[in-house]
Amino acid sequence: MTVKDQAEAWFKELQDKITSELEAIDGKGRFIEDSWTRNEGGGGRSRALTEGRLIEKGGVNFSAVHGKTPEKILKALNLSQADFYATGISLVLHPQNPWAPIIHMNLRYFEMSNGVHWFGGGIDLTPHYIKRDDAVFFHQQLKNVCDNHNPIWYKEFKKWADDYFYIDHRNETRGIGGIFFDRLSGSHEKSIDQIFDFVKETGNTFLPTYIPLLTKNSAITFGNKEKEWQYLRRGRYVEFNLVYDKGTKFGLDTNGRTESILMSLPPLASWKYNFQPEKGSEESKTTDWLKKNIDWLA
Repeated sequence: MTVKDQAEAWFKELQDKITSELEAIDGKGRFIEDSWTRNEGGGGRSRALTEGRLIEKGGVNFSAVHGKTPEKILKALNLSQADFYATGISLVLHPQNPWAPIIHMNLRYFEMSNGVHWFGGGIDLTPHYIKRDDAVFFHQQLKNVCDNHNPIWYKEFKKWADDYFYIDHRNETRGIGGIFFDRLSGSHEKSIDQIFDFVKETGNTFLPTYIPLLTKNSAITFGNKEKEWQYLRRGRYVEFNLVYDKGTKFGLDTNGRTESILMSLPPLASWKYNFQPEKGSEESKTTDWLKKNIDWLA
């Protein structure tokens, strides 16, 4: 099998594994699947869960699309004209409980008919309330994955995530970051198969990393104050996804399925004019953590 075929098959398997496990953990919500096709070539499977016990809204999407590369993409990626093929999995989960964090993961493979090819993706956490112990656990899990493949990757990919998941017009990070990487082919002293192994380990660490954070924090009691704060933080999530997110732009520029692309947005969000959290509050402590280059493992 070609790398393209292997990647497509594995992303489908990962989608099945993640949606099945999330349904079991949630105990109430069920994923609804929409299979779709793209007029220019390819298609995908979108799976959405709403109004679950733990997950208020979640999407786990698989796609494999191909065709002529749009001029916008060529210019953005500084590529020569050639047909493209892209496959991957993308997920976002918005929990019911404000103390439980939002999580995002995207893993993808891209190739062109002229021989250009690479893997990209990442995983990052966006807590409504940042708890240092959770941040340490999350980053240690990701560092373990990176260290299994290259001892410098965690530091490199963490910085990439800090820079990427940054809301420039707010001068704050979207959350506590994670790892982000792109255009990994043979340029990091690894073969494409070895890079694929790293991508697979990243995908497989999702469930054992997120499930403990979701279940533990979903048991914490909350009230209207925490829920209102959750909606405000979700508003920041929306701002990032619609203004900066490259995956959103790529999907829209390649005429992907709009419902699937925008599935990452929360069911409810809010914006209050010039809202300032009370000094010394848990909300204020969280905003103090929304900075680049925090060494969570120090």
